[in-house]
Amino acid sequence: MANKMVAGNWKMNKTFQEAEELISELIEELEKSEHKCEVVVCPPALYLEMTSDYSSDSGVMKIGAQNVSEYEKGAYTGEIAAGMLASMNVDYCIVGHSERRKYFGETNKQLALKVERLLENAIRPIFCCGELLEEREAGNHFLVVEKQIEEALFHFGSDEFMNIIIAYEPVWAIGTGKTATPDQAQEMHAFIRRVISNKYGNEVAEATTILYGGSCNAQNAKELFSNPDVDGGLIGGASLKAKDFAAIVNSF
Repeated sequence: MANKMVAGNWKMNKTFQEAEELISELIEELEKSEHKCEVVVCPPALYLEMTSDYSSDSGVMKIGAQNVSEYEKGAYTGEIAAGMLASMNVDYCIVGHSERRKYFGETNKQLALKVERLLENAIRPIFCCGELLEEREAGNHFLVVEKQIEEALFHFGSDEFMNIIIAYEPVWAIGTGKTATPDQAQEMHAFIRRVISNKYGNEVAEATTILYGGSCNAQNAKELFSNPDVDGGLIGGASLKAKDFAAIVNSF
């Protein structure tokens, strides 16, 4: 049985003061209820230490980064190494978000290296995959997602793969207000689980957490999460409002 999870991706938002207010409000909201899933907050890198401090004091959430370098260390100005994240008690890290693929040209080969660096440092990757609108309309969405997973992740052994979270994000539903229907989400999540099962076996596939990302909000989360193969969500815009994010967390 896969663990249930809701992860909030703040993207490039909030000043330090605003971020501190948000994390404080979110902890207050989460402490009001006994939520039934793991909660992960992924702020901008500048705020990781602050959010980690709040997290360790409260114990209601884990902390994730939004990106990591494929290099271990060295003369790579502006990059952040997995070892640096580990030294700040970061638990998770998003890898291969569609915005990273689109705006920064990240390839499956690069993402494979990033996942390797994270696993070497005991940080669990949240690996993003998903198709463009034209790829879905052409009927190639399954092939696209399968290739992304195979090229970036299938060189790992089953023990390593068990530490990877998959996040399916239909690119056409990110920040657009459009959402995959519950049936569309379930169809793709079930497909991803079959792809994993074909490689690693049913036990690993059933234990793999597969999140849905793409305009998931407080209004549609419960219906999306009710699908048998949807284990939670990778939340964008709605994670920037404490009450909305808490409502999503409590949708299980």
